[in-house]
Amino acid sequence: MSYSGEFVRLEVEDGIGTIRLDRPPMNPLSVQVQEEIRAAAQAAGASSDVAAVVVYGGEKVFAAGADIKEMQAMSYVDMVERSVPLQSSISAVAQIRKPTVAAVTGYALGGGCELALACDFRVAGENAKLGQPEILLGVIPGAGGTQRLARLVGPAKAKEIIFSGRFVPADEALAIGLVDKVVPADEVYATAVAWMRSFVGGPAYALRAAKEAVDRGLESDLDTGLEIERMLFASLFATKDREIGMASFVEQGPGKAKFEGA
Repeated sequence: MSYSGEFVRLEVEDGIGTIRLDRPPMNPLSVQVQEEIRAAAQAAGASSDVAAVVVYGGEKVFAAGADIKEMQAMSYVDMVERSVPLQSSISAVAQIRKPTVAAVTGYALGGGCELALACDFRVAGENAKLGQPEILLGVIPGAGGTQRLARLVGPAKAKEIIFSGRFVPADEALAIGLVDKVVPADEVYATAVAWMRSFVGGPAYALRAAKEAVDRGLESDLDTGLEIERMLFASLFATKDREIGMASFVEQGPGKAKFEGA
């Protein structure tokens, strides 16, 4: 399954789905782009041909934020209506029940940073700059930035970044845990694809359960999180991959199982 909108497309090759933003020069996240991101994310999640997902804005820029000209014309009532689909379009990426990575070159600002935050991992180029500069426009992040950034780097650092609106360079982003790897800009996409390729042919339901346990557990108290983990752990004993994995371990040792994704 693939998807092709005017500015966003899903390309699938060898088990890797790439959600590609292509609205040059800066990939602004207009209402149309937001909805195309949602459609591409849902297609990636639904496709049995996709084991893992890369979100990529191209060689020069990831996404430099919302379409401010479009947003400037909106009234309070307009944004009351639009804020729900705005937020849920980015959350659609977070809800892909497969490993995901943002491949970040250049700017990932505002909604672009929020899109990167919605992925499980972030690979950044040495030229990358991330940030939530909405405060400079007299507003705050509205597509998950206040919540996902705080969960990732801690509340104090998130507040400092959001209150100042400053751009965070790649080396600092790596140091505070905002990104997971920094590589030369021309190696970002290949690095992201290589990372996701490690999940192709893996135990799909166990990967899904692991992601759900971590994500839902973070939204809960410890006892609730442990119960979520327990139920998901037990559910995997109904899968073929659990039988394959344990039989392979007993017979051949770890790391040799050939999973079926079932």
